[in-house]
Amino acid sequence: MDQNALNKIKQTVTENPIVLYMKGTPQFPQCGFSGLAAQVLKACGVTDYVAVNVLADAEVYENLKYYANWPTFPQLYIKGELIGGSDIMKDLYEKGEMQKLVESAKA
Repeated sequence: MDQNALNKIKQTVTENPIVLYMKGTPQFPQCGFSGLAAQVLKACGVTDYVAVNVLADAEVYENLKYYANWPTFPQLYIKGELIGGSDIMKDLYEKGEMQKLVESAKA
């Protein structure tokens, strides 16, 4: 576990209202789950968020699982809080709750 990497992650998720750690980019996701996560945000009308490609940052890739004790990607953070991965995002979206979460982040 690398404390510098954990500090970098903490800074990113606390300084930005919506952060998605994913494999690839929203335009070119490198796995289906990351693609789904980006689609859910898009369906909620979210265009302004920080997307971190974990495949391009080995430090983040190796240490993100320790930051929130969540072993898989993607990981969505809203206002510094881990929401979850694509399955949770999809579930929240279908219940109408994801839209409320992203609205609260804009406020």
